Amino acid sequence: MIADIREQTQIAVKSADFKLETLPAHLFMNFKIIDEHGRQLAMGRNLAQLRAELGAQAQQFQKLTATAAFDALSGESDAAPQAQQSGGEGTALYENLTTWNFGKLLELLEIRRRGQTLLGYPALVDRITHCDVEVFDSPEEAARIHRAGLRRLFALQLREPIRYLEKNLPGLREMSMQFMALGTADELRDQIVDTALDCACLQDPLPDDDASFHARRDAAKGRLTLLANEIARLVGTILAEYATLAKKLAQAKPFAQAYADMQSQLNALIGKRFVIDTPYAQLAHFPRYLKAIGLRIDKLKADSSRDARLAEYRWLLEELRVSLFAQELRTPMPVSVKRLHKVWESMQR
Repeated sequence: MIADIREQTQIAVKSADFKLETLPAHLFMNFKIIDEHGRQLAMGRNLAQLRAELGAQAQQFQKLTATAAFDALSGESDAAPQAQQSGGEGTALYENLTTWNFGKLLELLEIRRRGQTLLGYPALVDRITHCDVEVFDSPEEAARIHRAGLRRLFALQLREPIRYLEKNLPGLREMSMQFMALGTADELRDQIVDTALDCACLQDPLPDDDASFHARRDAAKGRLTLLANEIARLVGTILAEYATLAKKLAQAKPFAQAYADMQSQLNALIGKRFVIDTPYAQLAHFPRYLKAIGLRIDKLKADSSRDARLAEYRWLLEELRVSLFAQELRTPMPVSVKRLHKVWESMQR
């Protein structure tokens, strides 16, 4: 729609220019949920709500899609003997996989069944000791699950270097002590190894057939230990800064608002799964972020006026949102982007 407006009016429109809450309901997509027999189960314009209400029934769709997909592929599949469809209530196209031996993994399966077209998204599923290939009705869910499954499949193929790393990660004992309030030593170790696997094996584009999988595995063998050691050193630096900052933060308690803000920032940065849940490119900046919090504490004790101006800026930002998106509600004082720029510049002096 934005492209059409630009083409017809030569006006550069952005998605942020549209206020969804002011649009009439008929402009939103109307979703109809039907079963395998074509019967309507529900209808509405809120997809998230429909998914929440019909999630259990969607699992039945997943099983139906998997069965149909297996039927569609069975005549042309070159899967190895140990890659078979699961029986009974299972939803796997292939199961008990410890390597990639089933040819190309399609991004999308379009299957005709009982007069209906079913769309399914295959993904590798992590089963700890092996992987299965299952079909999902959501591309986002399939992508999330597939990434974890692909990591597991690489781990199963790289057992020896991983066993070495599990026993020889530099500084693990000291890091584990600093991580103790968040999780166990094994959890920290596994996150470091998994992050190394991500860096070595899960760079885009992801492998989608046996040849590309094995090529990526072979290339990773020589780099995995070096990457894991580098990541371990970075995590050690982060946890050392975190331990120091956790003690120092108490000095900011007399400044309640600033203390709460820094505590919230610290909790958002460092959690139980911060190593694996943070993209590595951003994880590399964590020592600087933590040092910045420490410097803020020092400056807060010397001069709290800057933090007071930050609090003022925060509420001005709320008023700016009202001014931009709900002018009819008005603001208690004039507020504009220009005014916020001036306040921000004064805080830098």
